[in-house]
Amino acid sequence: MDAWLAALSGVVGVLVGAGAVLAFNLSEREQRRVVAAESPTSLLPAGVADVLAVLRSSAVVLDVDDRVVRSSPAALAMGLVRADRLVSEELLALVQRTRRDGEIREERLDLPRGPLGDATFAVLARVAPLGASFVLLLVEDHTEARRVEEVRRDFVANVSHELKTPVGAMALLAEALVDAADDPEAVRRFARRIEHESGRLSRLVQDVIELSRLQSHDPLQAPTLVALDDVVAEAVDRSRATVDARRITLVCGGRRGVVVRGDARQLVTALGNLVDNAVRYAPEGTRVSVATALSGTPPTAVAELSVTDEGPGIGEVERDRIFERFYRVDAARSRDTGGTGLGLSIVKHVAAGHGGEATVWSAEGTGSTFTLRLPAAAVSEESA
Repeated sequence: MDAWLAALSGVVGVLVGAGAVLAFNLSEREQRRVVAAESPTSLLPAGVADVLAVLRSSAVVLDVDDRVVRSSPAALAMGLVRADRLVSEELLALVQRTRRDGEIREERLDLPRGPLGDATFAVLARVAPLGASFVLLLVEDHTEARRVEEVRRDFVANVSHELKTPVGAMALLAEALVDAADDPEAVRRFARRIEHESGRLSRLVQDVIELSRLQSHDPLQAPTLVALDDVVAEAVDRSRATVDARRITLVCGGRRGVVVRGDARQLVTALGNLVDNAVRYAPEGTRVSVATALSGTPPTAVAELSVTDEGPGIGEVERDRIFERFYRVDAARSRDTGGTGLGLSIVKHVAAGHGGEATVWSAEGTGSTFTLRLPAAAVSEESA
């Protein structure tokens, strides 16, 4: 009998314990349901929705269940929110820590751009309590700032490296010149090499100064009307000596009277670089063409300045990098021709500054066509 009573007491104890646990869980769920019922979007502090709509940062408001109850257009565009949930586990963990202790947090994170690949956003995330039931998440995209800083750092490193080459070459040639003082022929040979390297150094410094000047001046802040006919004439005239020396046939044609808005000096520099590249790298005795074209109708008309050569062409891999600073398809040949690797970077920068783009079409063995595409301002009826 005693054993039976003991067993019965044990069963009753288990049932009571289970009932208590169930009651606790039901109570907790009920509390969450009540809080959720009392925390709809309408209970957000006054004015929050209007502020989120105009914020440049990506902004998200989450409730006690980590559901997104409000998000800014920037947050949606950045892909931070899917349905009513945060996509990033790192951001969600940040939100949960702030909800637990009420502390305002700020962290720098690298967030995936998407489900594929390893590209990331560099962001600054700030999390703070918003009233009693919400948490506010602000995410600033610093990817572009990081990219600019990396480009600046790489540019300084590349300039330092590029300057060392001609300076070092001239130092060695000067030593050789001293040692060959009794050999007139050697003196002349070393002197010609010093002259070549000093010219290369001068062009590099010129290009660096030009690129720095372009970066500090916005051509569309105070634009003027620029006739592309004049741009072509001046750019071609700059390469006339090289054209004659290499027996290049230089032909200009296309639509006349096309006008764009911008900076004439910058456009002459950009087109001049394209013409100079074509003339320097095309085989002697070949043809280089400069053409002006117009596509579309105002106000969306596009002016095109194209330079076509009959050179060796550019491979697919090189085409993807051709506008990078200091990148050369053939480094050895660039040293011989005096190329600095900055010419096409300047072209790209000028095009972007004028609201346009620089493109290249090329195939190995068939030559290349570089095109400067710009918003057109006006055009006459005259055509060449």
